[in-house]
Amino acid sequence: MSRMLGRNSAYIQQFIKRGVPRKLDETDRRTLARYFGVPEQMLGGPPDETLKIVGAKALSAARHGSDLVQVPFINAHASAGHGAVTVDERVSARIAFRGDWLRELSGGSPTGLSVIQVKGDSMTPTLSDGDDILVDRNDSAERLRDGIYVLRIDDMLNVKRIAMNPKGGGFDVRSDNTAYPTWAGCDPETVTVIGRVVWAGRRIS
Repeated sequence: MSRMLGRNSAYIQQFIKRGVPRKLDETDRRTLARYFGVPEQMLGGPPDETLKIVGAKALSAARHGSDLVQVPFINAHASAGHGAVTVDERVSARIAFRGDWLRELSGGSPTGLSVIQVKGDSMTPTLSDGDDILVDRNDSAERLRDGIYVLRIDDMLNVKRIAMNPKGGGFDVRSDNTAYPTWAGCDPETVTVIGRVVWAGRRIS
């Protein structure tokens, strides 16, 4: 935070623990308030009368043009390997993302988004084992095009790259890891397209 403000590295720590400076500089306060999505009053700024009308959450959303959307985390795994049997597909948690960011990713409503985890190495280096992927279920078979999708094949979930056949009639299912074979000329009737992968997150070790 201190570096973001262009201050010495101990600036924020001293303010919190030692009360030095006694008040944040107005520019610093405004920058931090915008970064955290909170009213300046919470950081020692003057009272904001609009809080009485719209509340802190609505005010933050109005300032940023965004809100928080709770995306379900599905208790299932999309295999980047030989296929994962989907025994359990219940919602095990919900993850909050900025609404405007989700709408930009999905090109519309974020209501069809869900998060699942990758298992296996067939999509390395693009996707790794343990990555969380954001899947847009509204972007599925009707809009199918080149890209990475979660597919259901023979009751198993797979995350694979689809390459459309320019001559029409089918597509290839590919792995980014060249050690895995390509399924060429797949019949769309034998594959259920769950949704398009629009984002991935991973732990840095």
